[in-house]
This record gives sequence, C-alpha cells and structure tokens, in this order.
Amino acid sequence: MGHFDDDNVNLDVLRRRAYNYRWAEVPQGVIPLTSADPDFPVAPQIRDAMAAYIADGYFPYVPPLGLPEFRRAFCQAVHERKGEKIDPSLVLPLDSAARAMQVVARSFLRPGDEMLVFDPCDFLFRTACESAGATPVPVPVPMDPATRRMDLGALEAAVTPHTRMLGLCNPHNPYGLTYTPDDLERIMAICERHDLLILNDEIWSDIIYPDARFASIYSLGNRRCDRVVSVFGFSKSFGLAGLRIGCAYTTNPTLFSSVVEHSDVLSTMGGATSISQVAATAALTSAYGWVDDFLHHLMRNRDHAVDAINAIPGLRAYRPQATYLLYVDVSGTGLGGEDLCDFLVRDARLALIPGGRRFFGDGSEGHVRLCFATSRKIVDEGLDRLRRGIAHLG
Repeated sequence: MGHFDDDNVNLDVLRRRAYNYRWAEVPQGVIPLTSADPDFPVAPQIRDAMAAYIADGYFPYVPPLGLPEFRRAFCQAVHERKGEKIDPSLVLPLDSAARAMQVVARSFLRPGDEMLVFDPCDFLFRTACESAGATPVPVPVPMDPATRRMDLGALEAAVTPHTRMLGLCNPHNPYGLTYTPDDLERIMAICERHDLLILNDEIWSDIIYPDARFASIYSLGNRRCDRVVSVFGFSKSFGLAGLRIGCAYTTNPTLFSSVVEHSDVLSTMGGATSISQVAATAALTSAYGWVDDFLHHLMRNRDHAVDAINAIPGLRAYRPQATYLLYVDVSGTGLGGEDLCDFLVRDARLALIPGGRRFFGDGSEGHVRLCFATSRKIVDEGLDRLRRGIAHLG
C-alpha cells in the first residue's frame, strides 16, 4: 500500500485524535476539509526515529538552545531546498511555529507599537501581535483574479510613526500564492525606508507545486535580511502538529539574542521537547522523499478539486501555487462565508473554514477555505457533498 492510497487514511484513529476543527471535533458523519493538517500517517522514518529514542527509556533535559543535530539539520535542509544560508547557532527550536511567532512578536513589539498585517492572511499574525500588547494594522492586499497576484499598493501608506514590524506569510495563506522577486524587493524596500522588522513565516515553503517557484526573502541577500526573523513549523510538510515543534531563526545575532531572552528557554519554562526535536530532525534528514511524494498526490487532488468546484454554479476556486488549501469565492451563492459553512454542515454534512475576520481578516469575506490534504476518495465525497449542498440552495 502506498503512503497516499485511499486505504492509508485511518478514520478510526482520526476520529479519536484529530482535533482543531477536524475529525474528532465535527459531528458524526461530517467530512472536515478544514484545518491545514494531513489525514495521512507520518513518514516511517519519523516513527522509527521516535521509537528508537523512546526505547532507551531516558528523557532528560535537552540543551536550552536545542539539540545541535536539529539546528544543523534545519540549516542544511533550508540551504538545499531554498538556498537560505543560516548559521545553526541562530536557530532556536520552539513548541510550534505559532509559538515562535508569539515569541518573536513579544521580543520586539511593545504597547503602542503597530504591526502591518496583510488582509487577508492567517489570523496568527494578528494574534501574535496582540499577545505583545501591540496593535495589528490590517492592510488590504486584494488578489487580481486574472493575474493571480496580490496588490501591495496599500502597504507603504499604512506605515505610521508607530509602525515597528511587518508580517510576511510566504507562501501566502489563504491565497496559496508565492511572491515574485519584485514583490519581495518592494516589501523589503518599504521596510528599509521605514526601519521595520519583518516577521517572516515560511511554514508552507515545502508545499510548492511544480508549476510555481518559491522565492524566500533571503534571496535578497543576508545583509539586507538583518531585519528579518523567520519561523518554520513541521505540521504542514510532515504532519507533526501534535508534537508542537517549530523554530525561529535569523541571520542577525542581536535579534536572535532578544528572541532567546523572550522565549524562556534559558529558565526551562520554554522550548521544544526532546522527542519533538528528534522527530523533526528525522524529518529534515530522512523524510523529504515522503514530502515530495506527498506533493505529487496533492497536485492531483488540487487540479481535480479546482476543476470540480469551478463547474459548480456560484463558486470560483483559485488554483494555488503553494499550500494544500483552496481559496473559494462563494459570493455567487448569495451567502457569506460563515452562513454558507453553517449551511453546509447542516445540509451537506461537510465542514469548511469560512472567510471573514475570525480566521483571515475582513478581506476574505465572501470566501471559504478548503483543505485537500487527504485521500482522493475523501476529496471526491467532499466535492459531491459540496455540489449537492449548493444545489439545495437553489
């Protein structure tokens, strides 16, 4: 049986363990194409590494700044796959990318400061900013449906004397877009002119389809990136959400020292567990073949789902360049995202994530997000339910 065959999705286990809007939280009989988390078991190399570590029976403290093998493996992986040149001494493992975003925000933002947050964008940028007592400033970045590019024209006008940081989600969630070199140059130039830090989230940077190209902010050169602090996590590429493992990294030792100080790792109150770092190290060193196979499966699901949704009256799906998420315009149904998602759960037994301020910002109103990181069989059943549900609206 292949890793991504229909029979390799164990619904009995998922209904007991998969939380955060997924199988263990939805009513019985509802299909959740919701939270961005794969339905497949993790790569066997990760399970084997965890089992070997557990077999010794010892779980002592790890170094405050993380396992050296994790830090080295991370730097090697991002260099080989993305061309990023990061010193292992400037990588800090933390308990998830979300926690890393919070730590970065608390390291540099204070009450009265402002952070530019793209609208729409993942709500965690806003949440991280608010956790530091600062003010998130939503900046509209509408997408041109014809060119599939974001309009960054409102960014610089949103800068005030209180602006301290800009949040960059690359690739972008929920649009599923990568940034062009010109986009990144424009963003960096604005931050240089106004002396802004950049919180750079690259958690989706492994999920790039062959018909697209990923460019990291680090492609502009490490010297210019001395204002960048980045985060990465292992939930999207490797399915390790429950292990709570991610990291913060930078090219600037001064910024790194501040992140360490605010992470509480030196007091043992913060940090990532030993077994999580072991799993992530195995992922980085041994499981990218699994990720590449996963990407082939995802591309087939992506193309199939986009074509199917665009055949449903009232819906328009955009083919993502990255992520395993579809951003679907539902304005043609006459319902907003929240109302349509409520209807679909009741009428079609299908759960999706609604647009709107709660998850992505006001700019996502009139849209829903659909996750297709599951088997073709489940995707097909979900699409059938979506089709029937929209038909019942008429």
